[in-house]
Amino acid sequence: MSVSSEMMVAPIDRQPLRRKAALISFGVGILMFVTKTGAYFITDSAAILSDAMESVVHVIATCVALYSIMLAGRPADRKHPYGYGKVEYFSAGLEGTLIFLAAMAICYAAVDDIIKGNHPKSLDIGAWAVGIAGAINLGLGAYLIRTGRRTNSLVLIADGKHVLTDSYTSIGVLVGVLLVYFTKITILDPIFAIAVGLNIIWTGYQLISESIRGLMNTIDPQTLQKTVDVVNRHRTADMIDMHRLRSWSAGERRFIDFHLTLPFYMQLQKSHAIQDALHDAISHEFSDQAEVMLHLDPCTFTCCVICGKSDCPVRSEEQHTSHEFTMATAQGDPAHVLLERAG
Repeated sequence: MSVSSEMMVAPIDRQPLRRKAALISFGVGILMFVTKTGAYFITDSAAILSDAMESVVHVIATCVALYSIMLAGRPADRKHPYGYGKVEYFSAGLEGTLIFLAAMAICYAAVDDIIKGNHPKSLDIGAWAVGIAGAINLGLGAYLIRTGRRTNSLVLIADGKHVLTDSYTSIGVLVGVLLVYFTKITILDPIFAIAVGLNIIWTGYQLISESIRGLMNTIDPQTLQKTVDVVNRHRTADMIDMHRLRSWSAGERRFIDFHLTLPFYMQLQKSHAIQDALHDAISHEFSDQAEVMLHLDPCTFTCCVICGKSDCPVRSEEQHTSHEFTMATAQGDPAHVLLERAG
């Protein structure tokens, strides 16, 4: 996201904000766990137990998130020249796995209650406890996601999504508890617990998938498109072709590389100035959280048919067509290679 589109926190201020958000999440997680566990012992409700078990995962996951935030904030060193940002994907994957395991345990306990029978009690107290916990988690989840996006932290966003899921879980549990309280149909309690467990499984799957995409360096179309847009905004007649565009991320850091074809006779000083200008513009587009590797290629006479440089002193053929820089062409092979294949 660009600086002009959204106010960003200066890089030096991001780590304190992340640590503060993670500590708040941990403190609230402890409070929610105590509240829901107490409500379970009072009510003996399977649905409330499912809510309490997710709070256990929240506490564990927040500890992992806090550690990964501290580790990801370290500067690059000789052993880790690209920094420590990848740890955020491990953290998100671990949180997703814990959520998945908690959901399986919830479903197991609920099925056991259906088989053996269960008679929850004092559900009015349980409803109040779950309702208050759900409201608190709703606010906390929104805060974590907002802070995560503001500071480009996948860990906080993942934690926020988990907390929001926890709040939705609490709402579902609240509905189930109230239905049992008013209808006296006790089997609804474990049925709602199973429904909660299935919803949690979906959230865990999403977090694990996001973690795998980050660890496997899956392309981010938005990053590639923004890079192409920046090059187009700064494009001159000397920039003949843009190709082999790639990118990957490590936490908040983006690593972008591509090739740019320039006239083969251009002086080194001028080509270096073009390289520096594009590097700075792309880095600025990503709030100085991008490392750009730009490889310069010399043009060939095959490029003349797409080259728009009208004052070229060595042109062998007139330009036949314009060559637009798009994400599709930027990711492909050099234009002169494609032209040679076609010819």
